[in-house]
Amino acid sequence: MVGRRFEGRTALVTGAARGIGAAICRALGAEGAQVAVNYQTRKDAAERLVQDIEAAGGRAMAIAADVSDAAQVTALVRTVEQELGPVDLLVNNAAVFQLQTHETLTLAQWQRTLAVNLTGTFLVTWAVKDGMLARRFGRIVNVSSIAALRARARCIDYAVTKAGLVSFTKSCAESFAPYNVRVNALAPGLIETEMIADISGELRQKLIDDTPMGRIGRPEEMASVVCFLLSEDSSFMTGQTLVACGGRVPTP
Repeated sequence: MVGRRFEGRTALVTGAARGIGAAICRALGAEGAQVAVNYQTRKDAAERLVQDIEAAGGRAMAIAADVSDAAQVTALVRTVEQELGPVDLLVNNAAVFQLQTHETLTLAQWQRTLAVNLTGTFLVTWAVKDGMLARRFGRIVNVSSIAALRARARCIDYAVTKAGLVSFTKSCAESFAPYNVRVNALAPGLIETEMIADISGELRQKLIDDTPMGRIGRPEEMASVVCFLLSEDSSFMTGQTLVACGGRVPTP
């Protein structure tokens, strides 16, 4: 039986129209949260997700915004608060990813990746943090990656942003802790989403072979970890990065 750990809470999930973000929205809705499904271009997918959540008895809304645009983020949070109430739970999941080597990575891609993955997380967090601090309640999860924890020659820009999220998580956690606002991160391994659709053939098999559990993870498995971090089940945790990668990156 599904619990109701988030009854009466409002959740905002960025980059939520597909993959891990969509799975997180479904899990939050099933546990009683009112869910704001942020997307940038995938309106149809976001609206179908809202329909699924509401068909299961939850409440949700889809709202477009480019998280790298400060004005759009301000409007995003304002609309969510007007429609669903103050944001209690924030999941910074929006990200861009494209395989590149040092020979093909351009300045334009570098800047876009930093703008979405890192600056976007900052903008959305800063748009909700004052309200959380004033109410003395907030739970934030930043979706990082195991790319933050080991060398990644084929996605230098992506790895740098995800490593930045780990540091951002720690610093915000220490700063917000006196106000009962907890900030943690999730570092997924290889997960079956559209983001890895371009990884195929020998490289895909090598990544699976490098995973001790011998398989690719599921978005629903990541959603379970995020819900743990957002819930009171993790009430004495802040500033932590939980790694869910099937054993690819052993941690102490």
